[in-house]
Amino acid sequence: MTSFKTIRARAEKRKGGPRALDKLMPAKPDLKRLAKLGDDRILAEMTRRVFCAGFAWSVIDSKWDGFEAAFLHFQPAKLSFQPEDYWEGLLRDARIVRNGAKIMSVRDNAAFVQEIAKEHGSFGKFLAKWPSSDEIGLLDLLNKRGSRLGGNTGQMLLRFVGWDGFVTSKDVVACLRDAGLDIAEEVKSKGDLAKVQAQFNAWAEESGLPYTYLSRICALSVGENSSE
Repeated sequence: MTSFKTIRARAEKRKGGPRALDKLMPAKPDLKRLAKLGDDRILAEMTRRVFCAGFAWSVIDSKWDGFEAAFLHFQPAKLSFQPEDYWEGLLRDARIVRNGAKIMSVRDNAAFVQEIAKEHGSFGKFLAKWPSSDEIGLLDLLNKRGSRLGGNTGQMLLRFVGWDGFVTSKDVVACLRDAGLDIAEEVKSKGDLAKVQAQFNAWAEESGLPYTYLSRICALSVGENSSE
């Protein structure tokens, strides 16, 4: 396998040098901040990622204030006690995208968030304790216990709440394949995910960088170079 030092050097060359690449990095993962994140914000991000899946993100973003109001600012306990009339009413609510299956996933995920909070104090505390070296285990849990949180949706949820992990985007997978990892062009199987996890674990040990940085640098080392 190609060393991460080589991949980073390629990304630096493509993006204009070490300093230019550093400016493209996201904020460093902050476990203390994540542990303090309210369950309502976790549920809000779950909902946002579910509705964004297969849909134009700009549309969801433009309607987000309506989502907040319609879903009672994503307070899990309040949502869990809403009668059927409330959920049926959302199917006619123009403030949100009226997709029945996705709307009902909010109710299911409100219960999921409450279950995890009861077990660990809060969903944020639960996430903050989960090691980045086992992202695939966390993704499996989100898929099994949550609603519509499998695949890329789960990965994007973790990224947007600030958990330190990789994302198997098209460019990241292209980087991994170019580095010598034997995986499919679209990483969907548990076997391929395990290989990806093992490789990021190895690169994390080699570089000492957060997984979020490893993933971003990997993506920037291949594909279309927008600066060109």
